[in-house]
Amino acid sequence: MEKTIDKNWYRRSTISYFIFMFSFFFISCNGQENKNIREIKVKSTPDTEQTAEASQVDPLFYIEGQLCAWVRKIFQDKNGNLWFGTNHYGVMRYNGDTLEYFSKNEGLGAGRINEIVEDSNGNVWLGTYGGLSKYDGKRFTNFPLPNTGASFSNDVWSILIDRHGIFWLGTTEGVFQFDGEKFTAFPIPKAVVKDTNSIVSYDRITCIIEDRNGTFWFGTDGFGICRYDPSAEKSGKKAFSYILKEDGLGDNNIADILEDQQGNIWIGTMYGGVSKYDGNSFYNFTKNGLIEGDETCGFYEDKNGNIWFAAENYGVYRYTPSTEQKDGKSFSNFHKKDGLNTNGIISILEDKEGRFWLGGWGGLFRYDDKSFFSVTRDGPWEND
Repeated sequence: MEKTIDKNWYRRSTISYFIFMFSFFFISCNGQENKNIREIKVKSTPDTEQTAEASQVDPLFYIEGQLCAWVRKIFQDKNGNLWFGTNHYGVMRYNGDTLEYFSKNEGLGAGRINEIVEDSNGNVWLGTYGGLSKYDGKRFTNFPLPNTGASFSNDVWSILIDRHGIFWLGTTEGVFQFDGEKFTAFPIPKAVVKDTNSIVSYDRITCIIEDRNGTFWFGTDGFGICRYDPSAEKSGKKAFSYILKEDGLGDNNIADILEDQQGNIWIGTMYGGVSKYDGNSFYNFTKNGLIEGDETCGFYEDKNGNIWFAAENYGVYRYTPSTEQKDGKSFSNFHKKDGLNTNGIISILEDKEGRFWLGGWGGLFRYDDKSFFSVTRDGPWEND
């Protein structure tokens, strides 16, 4: 495990759209010359207007040869297509042979993609800073959020389609439900928190999950976790409850939430690392010295039940369940020594073929069970 970092690499973003504070690094191609490169078709390229705009905002935004400077979200649809949401260039779709860029030129509502989901009819929905966008396989349809007058009122940060098919949207201005045509605000009462340190907005909802019991967990920007139990509301009981730092949560600024196969809730925060909640109590792996890094996100459970997540400046961790869950041996850390030449991973996915994809600062990365490598427009997309 890497114990030290070079602080000269550390660079916190000041652009208002950037929520996660990642580090600058130089993209290295070392170790790729022996990879088996398979040529793919690039059907389109990033929107040149957006590329120019991005370079004016931040000269580090465009990296020669990379798919894009930031991959924010990775998703695989029912047909096996991989979707890569970017920080400014829209979304990319990869079908195994062709990489295609979709941006405003193709009808997408906005360039930054925060979330990607698929509904029961095969429509792909994208949460952007221009509202909600739907792709039906042929064209995009865009749904701007209700205008609240706020500067970033169209920002969609998270999307959940619940067990009843209802859309729940986490936005800069709180929670909305969506029925396919119109948005309905779903007010969430705030917890009383001292010295709230919101990064973007007091009302921002960073992530939403529905657990196995039908309870909704809303991650907030400085107000911990708000839970909503519809069954309690129907029976006249208290429907909303809170989990805060004072209850054992690592931090009140929530970055990500995951429920694993065992029913444990994993929580990544911006300033307090990783906690696991078993329904009764919290265990903070960061506070107890089992992992390093305060800003954690990108939680993912693979087919074998391992839990993956990223920690800024400390690469990626893999937690393997065992009887020795608190001795540190359950965690494996992967970083530059393993070829992961980035300090800012924010999305992780194992696809249907068992391939691992990681996205973040520096673009797209793959893991082949031995090492990590960067995926550029020239490859390698496969390591057969």
